[in-house]
Amino acid sequence: MTSSTMSAWAVQAPGPIDSGPLVRVERTIPSPGPGQVRLRVKTCGVCRTDLHLCEGDLSPRRPLVVPGHEVVGVVDELGEGSTRFGVGERVGAAWLARTCGSCRYCLAGRENLCTSPTFTGWDIDGGYAQYVVVNDDFAYAIPPQLDDVHAAPLLCAGIIGYRALVRSRLPANGRLGIYGFGGSAHLTAQIALAQGARVHVMTRSEEARELALSLGASSVGDAADAPPELLDSAILFAPVGTLVPPALAALDRGGTLAVAGIYLSDIPKLNYEEHLFQERTLCSVTANTRDDGRDFLALAAQIGMKVSVDPYPFDQADQALHDLCHDHVNGAAVLVSP
Repeated sequence: MTSSTMSAWAVQAPGPIDSGPLVRVERTIPSPGPGQVRLRVKTCGVCRTDLHLCEGDLSPRRPLVVPGHEVVGVVDELGEGSTRFGVGERVGAAWLARTCGSCRYCLAGRENLCTSPTFTGWDIDGGYAQYVVVNDDFAYAIPPQLDDVHAAPLLCAGIIGYRALVRSRLPANGRLGIYGFGGSAHLTAQIALAQGARVHVMTRSEEARELALSLGASSVGDAADAPPELLDSAILFAPVGTLVPPALAALDRGGTLAVAGIYLSDIPKLNYEEHLFQERTLCSVTANTRDDGRDFLALAAQIGMKVSVDPYPFDQADQALHDLCHDHVNGAAVLVSP
């Protein structure tokens, strides 16, 4: 490998993860354009969205795209007019890479619904690489309380979970149900607990149940189990549409179920009286705003958030996704560059 090239992982042919859709490639080291910075990647979280991309649940936006949108790196080159960060600063890059800034959603402060967004690791190359270029307006300063490995999952799993919690309209000291308990859910639960909520976790993983109890959950059960009390709010993190009916049925009057994933398998037929009547609400969560990201990172530092991580060497990105697919990751998988 020459000094002008870098190692990266790219999606070659989307398909089942066991078929090897993610391949090792050599790329030219990118140069930052106006308003951009280049990061030397230190760590990159392994998100379930990356798995959906590799397996074809999300169609790649371009050939041989490099996944990864939970990136922590050090600025090593500035593009023209980039003044927000200096060389050597530690910076995070997340899922939302750029918005148009001019559509009615952007102008209304709802940039997560931008009609022409760009996403890291889907539209443009992400952090499964030694270097990545990001728009400095969409990058985040990393709180000093968080090291590289533990900061990475916060940049998607954490931010999206935070937005899902907001969307679930959890009242003060309310009752929250969490369905699925992986990288995002175990972070979201800590925010809810810090705010005085009672948290009930439904997940098929015994290890995840143990983690939930260790963090302070009031109860744990299997994925489709009924919680021990009716819920004010619920968040579905597992990409399993068959969990929507039991989650809705577990809501008290006026409760809200927020679906946090970018992908969900088909939802079975709902019964209006059982699942939606009495002003129960079913809503989705779409990306995040930059304010969500800034607010969440500050809150994570403030409460001393515990991030359960499973580090993998950069050379084992394919293995990390395999383990995520087969539920062998407890917490959040993170690629660590040498």
